Amino acid sequence: MNAKEQLALWIKESRKIVFFGGAGISTESGIPDFRSAAGIYQTEKESPYAPEEILSRLFFNRHPEVFFDFYKTKMIHPEACPNSAHKLLADLEERGQLSAVVTQNIDGLHQMAGNKHVLELHGSIHRNYCMDCSRFHSLDDVMTSSELVPRCKECGGIVKPDVVLYGESLDDEVILDSVKAIAEADLLLIGGTSLTVQPAAHFVTYFQGDRTVLLNASSTAFDHRADLLITEPIGAVLGEVSELLKH
Repeated sequence: MNAKEQLALWIKESRKIVFFGGAGISTESGIPDFRSAAGIYQTEKESPYAPEEILSRLFFNRHPEVFFDFYKTKMIHPEACPNSAHKLLADLEERGQLSAVVTQNIDGLHQMAGNKHVLELHGSIHRNYCMDCSRFHSLDDVMTSSELVPRCKECGGIVKPDVVLYGESLDDEVILDSVKAIAEADLLLIGGTSLTVQPAAHFVTYFQGDRTVLLNASSTAFDHRADLLITEPIGAVLGEVSELLKH
């Protein structure tokens, strides 16, 4: 039995699957990740500011024009669609086998695929709020704004994306719900993440079960703790697994 057949078997036998994922699940949808050789952090070396600096709350407050120029051109990919990995996870939730998706991503592709119980650790590009009056604005409002720095339609305040920037805290309720879901899972799928971003990466240690599957193209510090390790593109892998589940 190869690794994909093993994964398909474990999925068939599981009733409380949790998926914990990062940017790597969206690269096959055309969204660059951060830390790989082709990632945003490696390709932006000509800029006077490091991406980690631009994506900080302090920088946002001081240089909103530079932030939004980077954010709109590098972080937003409106043409991106869910791939085979997103679709399988949505199917598993619909079948009553997957209890939660815990994601570090802000792209909304899990919801686009059909997942309902998505815990977004780092927020979402699809939610944006005025910093002065808290009015909600859509992604379209932000992207079609006549000004580089989007302004509130109601009061003229700056509209901030509901994404967690460096220097900001994660939402307490999302943290608790994520830890609870992982602790109660009978199968933990970890995919498309280098497990280096804290505190999110620490959450996988709350898993109590004995079936941890790690699907990541590059090695991680967690590899030795995985019960099943697959180092191939996650979209292609879960696409094959989806076919195996039909038999």
